[in-house]
Amino acid sequence: MVRTAVAFSPGHISGYFKRVEGPDPRTTGSVGAGVVIDEGVRSTVIPAAGTSVRVIRQGRVSAGSPPVEYALDRLGVTARVTTECRLPIGAGFGLSAAALLSTLTGANHLFDLGLSADEVASRAHEAEVVHRTGLGDVAASQAGGVVCRMGPGIHAEIIRFYPEEPLYAVSLGPLPTASVLSSPEAMARIAAAYPDRCPRDLADFCLLSRQFAEKSGLIAPEVQRVLRACDAANVPASMTMLGNGVFAAGDSAQRVLSGFGEVYRLRAARRGAYLIEMKP
Repeated sequence: MVRTAVAFSPGHISGYFKRVEGPDPRTTGSVGAGVVIDEGVRSTVIPAAGTSVRVIRQGRVSAGSPPVEYALDRLGVTARVTTECRLPIGAGFGLSAAALLSTLTGANHLFDLGLSADEVASRAHEAEVVHRTGLGDVAASQAGGVVCRMGPGIHAEIIRFYPEEPLYAVSLGPLPTASVLSSPEAMARIAAAYPDRCPRDLADFCLLSRQFAEKSGLIAPEVQRVLRACDAANVPASMTMLGNGVFAAGDSAQRVLSGFGEVYRLRAARRGAYLIEMKP
């Protein structure tokens, strides 16, 4: 009887970050702050003769995920993987990290690999860095809350708090993460713009993120239009990093963002990746 593992990982919206280069992928990463969100990726993992990945978002199907395929190969297993998400991919919601964490969590149980949660996160972080799909999303998404990462990699000190109020987000399309992470000029501007302190609350997180977004020069014109509308309504808001979208907090946030596309109402997650079920 072929078994099936189903697992989930929350996503992560990064507000500000600074790359930290280490001697290898596991010690390379970023410092910064973000929100681990209750939306993310659900992965179904089934043993197979060869690895294949199917990505489903709101009924649309695409094939392939080099980071997931790389991570499974590094574990020495092959599987048929289906990842499912509601949020848009490549839009700054940390779904690449979530796909890795949920898939590897499922594979760990399915193949009885005996990996700890730290070891699963370490493998996922390595795949992210190697494929330039993220720097700090995996470290953040090991647990929930608004996070402030004090060092690179999954073992760095991370400060977390858990706000009750929701966060709202709108996506204006994908922004290729690798193109920014591969640019020395962009990385230099990002380092110079880094706020170098942790947020006190959700509104302060939005403020620090906005200052960083403006100084880093990463804001696209269409994102700037949304941010100006938020400013006019006194709504704390900033750009999803790295994604062509906006997140905002406060009573009027949903109303303001609704003029620019589908609004996602999100809350800070209370936990990291976990196994949903094992099917016989």
